[in-house]
Amino acid sequence: MTYRGRFAPSPTGDVHFGTARTALAAWLAARAAGGAYVMRVEDLDGPRSVPGAEERILEDLRWLGLDWEEGPDVGGPHAPYRQSLRLARYDAAVEQLLAGGHAFRCWCSRAEVARAAAAPHGPADDGPRYPGTCRARTTPPPRDRRPSVRLRVDAEDVTFVDGVHGPWRENVAAAIGDFVIRRADGIPAYQLAVVVDDAAMGMTDIVRGDDLLGSTGRQLLLYRALGLEPPRFAHVPLILGADKKRLSKRHGATSVTEYQRQGYLSEAMTNFLALLGWSPGGDQEIFTHDELVERFTLEGISGGNAVFNPEKLDWFNQQHLARLSSDDLIARVKPELEAAGLWSDALTGDRRAWFARVLALLVPRAKRLGDFAPQAAPFLGDVTSYDQAAVDKHLSAPGVAHHVSALADAYRDLNPFDEISTERVLRSVAEQGGVKFGALVHATRIAVTGRAVSPGLFETLVLIGRPRVVARLEALARYLAERSGAVAEGA
Repeated sequence: MTYRGRFAPSPTGDVHFGTARTALAAWLAARAAGGAYVMRVEDLDGPRSVPGAEERILEDLRWLGLDWEEGPDVGGPHAPYRQSLRLARYDAAVEQLLAGGHAFRCWCSRAEVARAAAAPHGPADDGPRYPGTCRARTTPPPRDRRPSVRLRVDAEDVTFVDGVHGPWRENVAAAIGDFVIRRADGIPAYQLAVVVDDAAMGMTDIVRGDDLLGSTGRQLLLYRALGLEPPRFAHVPLILGADKKRLSKRHGATSVTEYQRQGYLSEAMTNFLALLGWSPGGDQEIFTHDELVERFTLEGISGGNAVFNPEKLDWFNQQHLARLSSDDLIARVKPELEAAGLWSDALTGDRRAWFARVLALLVPRAKRLGDFAPQAAPFLGDVTSYDQAAVDKHLSAPGVAHHVSALADAYRDLNPFDEISTERVLRSVAEQGGVKFGALVHATRIAVTGRAVSPGLFETLVLIGRPRVVARLEALARYLAERSGAVAEGA
């Protein structure tokens, strides 16, 4: 049987980090098996749906490189299925269950169920266990109330083998009782809709989050009552913060959109997500999409919850940044440079080779795409100010302006202006001026970049170029002379 998997988000907000990890696991399992990956939007809960959320979800999944197949009810070959367009299917399933005696109408309100229930509560979103009030109702139902429909649940354990957790046993009757499959307002319950859809779409394997493990028993009962063959289930553990609590906003950004805005690469994000709780075996940590597909197995997923480590994500991002081709890196940083007012079309034209060398120099110091613009500013624009803390720390000694000016004179006609020559001349000027080499290095770095920290100084000098280096050294010498004069007047 050909593998058929799916991802079924609800349009109630952006793609949460844990949701993205589940979507990726389902996608990898489908691709590793050479099967289909189907997208279905579960939009039956109208009040909780957020305008624009579906579009953002699909954009995030595409950004992560997760593609899907098949045609929907409407919208073209790669739009998702939508449950809101499939209501007739759910109504037909409810009527089938009623006709077969597997379901019954219930006029009980939530408050009445809560008051009558004597058994312990089930999962928080399911409320108290249903006491069976309308299962064999003998009194006339209320005329002013529309009934819901519940599935009859017998007192027996439901067993299945989970693809991650192994053998699993659940007693739905004890935990929930007869559960609602269609609400009083006519909207089908999640448990019914998902079973009807998965069966109609021929799903063979369901990979989803651990938070849905507790609903699997109910779905298996529905498959049995409808006479349908159930798929295989695999539940991916949750992602926790460093405090071992479920990941939330208190741990930082939680949505894929936020991480994309912060300058993370999609390749790094999928690599990081895939390895959260999954071990491919061996020491390899950096994977492409194709390599992940080749190595992925559900058996490699740990049954324990994974811990989110932002420092590890930064490391993955650095590794994938370093692996980008120069053309790809230029394309990725272009929006950041445009936003900073540093972009010029010449950077992909006459100055492309030079710009590629600049980016290669900056890559080891960048964790995210947003790090490139501030680091590239001294190369692409003018130095209009100096880091005051750097000036106070490194340029306060007497005579610094003179040494900087002397270096400008020495560099003015230096040919070739390369790394070896610039270092040799700087050492010579420092020795002749009786100043430490390191002190003149700091002064030169502040002159050409405006700050105390930069990539290797002499690589930086060469890429900025002799005319601009000389001009910036002279500008710093004037600044220091004027600053010294102002201090003297103040004294």
